[in-house]
Amino acid sequence: MSQRDTLVHLFAGGCGGTVGAILTCPLEVVKTRLQSSSVTLYISEVQLSTMAGASVNRVVSPGPLHCLKVILEKEGPRSLFRGLGPNLVGVAPSRAIYFAAYSNCKEKLNGVFDPDSTQVHMISAAMAGFTAITATNPIWLIKTRLQLDARNRGEKRMGAFECVRKVYQTDGLRGFYRGMSASYAGISETVIHFVIYESIKQKLLDYKAPSTVENDEESVKEASDFVGMMLAAATSKTCATTIAYPHEVVRTRLREEGTKYRSFFQTLSLLVQEEGYGSLYRGLTTHLVRQIPNTAIMMATYELVVYLLNG
Repeated sequence: MSQRDTLVHLFAGGCGGTVGAILTCPLEVVKTRLQSSSVTLYISEVQLSTMAGASVNRVVSPGPLHCLKVILEKEGPRSLFRGLGPNLVGVAPSRAIYFAAYSNCKEKLNGVFDPDSTQVHMISAAMAGFTAITATNPIWLIKTRLQLDARNRGEKRMGAFECVRKVYQTDGLRGFYRGMSASYAGISETVIHFVIYESIKQKLLDYKAPSTVENDEESVKEASDFVGMMLAAATSKTCATTIAYPHEVVRTRLREEGTKYRSFFQTLSLLVQEEGYGSLYRGLTTHLVRQIPNTAIMMATYELVVYLLNG
């Protein structure tokens, strides 16, 4: 792959990630709150009447809509974009690095294995994921801390630089890499996603190929092609996220401030012991509602930018 091709994939990946992150940031905030162990925002006291006429309080864990309502009432609309700055700072290089690494690995491995085979897509996705996670974990940690910073209207909110200083004072440089074990576990989600995506994408191309050859036309992409890619991305991400979701909850817990969680498996075990197996899927609905359009937008934007830049 030439230097120009690498730059094209870097730029296209950054564009795709940025557009998707901006449009789906509110859902990201709600998802992070639901994954957190903090109960100050999304746990409410519900008063129940008993047969004797007395009342009791029961703590319940409401869904995404209730969480969204509480955030809007207590913190205002701007709070739905908490962490967007670090998110944008992180998502552009993260997606740029990922797609550039993925494309480079795929091209090299095509000369080793059968071109565009499942093995090629699996190894390329895993290597690209490892590279991107290692490079950008500190940014994602800051984003998570900012999203968990729940304060009422009018109260001074913690800024990104203040958050960086606080993390460094508390845990030193190692503090910026908390949650990396869970992120590495999440590479499995990326692998599943890209294997299914590439498979569906290839089937769509094969379906279109006969008509292109029959009409003696060049392979020119139309709007319907990008809609097909969006559907392929949405389908593949839904499957991958549902299978590998628990690592998302574990990662959020590991990134919390002053947490009792120390490592991936220790956190996984503690979650099951204290909160049950259902806790491993807290925030899944919101995560899917965000991730499906986010991934569809990101992949379609990436494919479009690559197509336009390559003429």
